[in-house]
Amino acid sequence: MDEFRKAHFIGIGGISMSGLAKTLHNMGFSVTGSDSQESDVTQRLRARGITVFIGHRAANAPHDADLVIFTAAIKPDNEELAAARASGATVIDRARLMGMIIDKYRYPICVAGTHGKTTTTSMIAEIFLTAGKDPSINLGGVLPRINSNYRVGGSDYFIAEACEYFDSFLQFRPRVGLILNIEEDHLDYFKDIDHISSSFAGFARNVRADGALIVESGVMERFEFVTKGLGCEVVTFGARGADFYAENLTNDGSKFRVLRRGEFFCEITTNLLGAHNVSNALAAIAAADFCGIRSSDIQKALAEFRGAKRRFEQKGVINGVTIIDDYAHHPTEIIATLRAAKSVKSGRVVCAFQPHTYTRSKYLKNQLLEAFDDADVTVLLDIYSARETDNGEIHSRDIAEGLKNRGIDAYYCASFKEAERFLLSICIPGDMLITMGAGDIYLLGENMLRTDLSQLSTGA
Repeated sequence: MDEFRKAHFIGIGGISMSGLAKTLHNMGFSVTGSDSQESDVTQRLRARGITVFIGHRAANAPHDADLVIFTAAIKPDNEELAAARASGATVIDRARLMGMIIDKYRYPICVAGTHGKTTTTSMIAEIFLTAGKDPSINLGGVLPRINSNYRVGGSDYFIAEACEYFDSFLQFRPRVGLILNIEEDHLDYFKDIDHISSSFAGFARNVRADGALIVESGVMERFEFVTKGLGCEVVTFGARGADFYAENLTNDGSKFRVLRRGEFFCEITTNLLGAHNVSNALAAIAAADFCGIRSSDIQKALAEFRGAKRRFEQKGVINGVTIIDDYAHHPTEIIATLRAAKSVKSGRVVCAFQPHTYTRSKYLKNQLLEAFDDADVTVLLDIYSARETDNGEIHSRDIAEGLKNRGIDAYYCASFKEAERFLLSICIPGDMLITMGAGDIYLLGENMLRTDLSQLSTGA
C-alpha cells in the first residue's frame, strides 16, 4: 500500500467501493472515480472532495494514477479499464484492495456467509465501538451509529464483510473469520453447492493460525471438510451443544439467554426480530468474546443496536399502514424476514418484492415460489438487473403466476407508479407493507410516503 498515492475507482458508486474510496482518501490518497449513473453515493463522495465522473470513458482515469481499482461488475472490454491497463498503472479488483488493507491490521475480523453478513458485521462493529476499541469498519450497508458504511479507526481492529461472489473473500487473511451459513447463491459464478462450500473452505484456511474460525454448527454438520485440518481455533455457535447457543427465547427473538460452553454467559435484549437475528447475534457475541470484550459491553451494544439501514428498517406510516424496508433477496432471507414480521404483526403483512438479478431468479425460482407463504399479499416488480442482460428466460410475471398457482394472493406490477397506486388501493390501516429486495425497491416506499393521498383519490 505504501507504494501508491493516487487511486482511481471504476465503479465507485457501489456501497463497498465507495467505502474503500473514502478509506484511501482518509489515508491521504488522491482519489478519483467513475460510475455508470449519478446517485446519493456519488454526490456524497464529491462532498468529500473526491472527483467522480458519470459514465465510463478512457479519459476518466488521471494519467498519473498509480493504482486503479475496479468492481466485479465491470466487464473486461470496458474502455476505461482497458485504458488503465495500458497506462502502466497497477490495476486490481476490489477484493484485492480490501485484502491489502486487511493485511495492514493485526486483528482483522471478516464476516462471511450467504446471509446475514451486513447485520452481523454491524453488530460486531457496534460492540467494539461500545467497548471503546476504536475499530476501522467496512460494511455493505450503513451503520446508523456512524451514519456511514465505513470508519477509519486508530486501533489494530478492522471489521469487514467478506463476500464469496467471484471468490472475493479468498483475498482476505483474517485473525477472526466467521462463516454464518452456506447455501446456494450466485449460481452465475458457482457451479453448485459443492463449489460454493469449497470456496468457504478456502476462506477458512486463510484464517491466521493464532486466530479463530467462528462457524455455525449446522455448517460443520453438512460440510465437515470446511473446518478439516485448520491450524486456528474453531468456535461454534447455533443449536444446543454448540460453544455458543441461546435458550429461553421470546416468540419474536428479542430476548434470550446466551450460554457459552454450557455455562450462562449473558442475557440479551435486542431491537432486532426473528430467529435469524438470534443466530447473527450469537456469531457476533462469539467473535467479541474471542477478542476479550466484556459481556457487559456486549449486552449494552446489542440493546442499543437498531440494525443497519435497509434491514427491517421502518420508513414511516401512511394512512395507518406501516412501511418497512428490507434487503432480503434470497429465498431463505425472504422467509426469515416475513416470519419475523408475522411474529410481531397481528394485521396483514403485504410484501412488494423486486427480484434481484436474472440468474438468481432463474436458478432459485422454485425456492422463491415457496418463500412468500407468510405474506398475506405479494406484489412482484420487474427484476432488478444489476447490470445483467435480460435473455428472456425469466420474468417477474412468471414468479407471480407461479405463486398464484400455489394459492398465494400474488400480483405483478410493471412499474413503481403502478405498484404505488395498487398498494395504496389495497392496503388498510393496521397493515405492514414490506418493500423487499437488493435493488432500488426502497424508493417505492419512500415515494408512497410522499404521496398526496387527496390527489390520488381524485385520480390526479
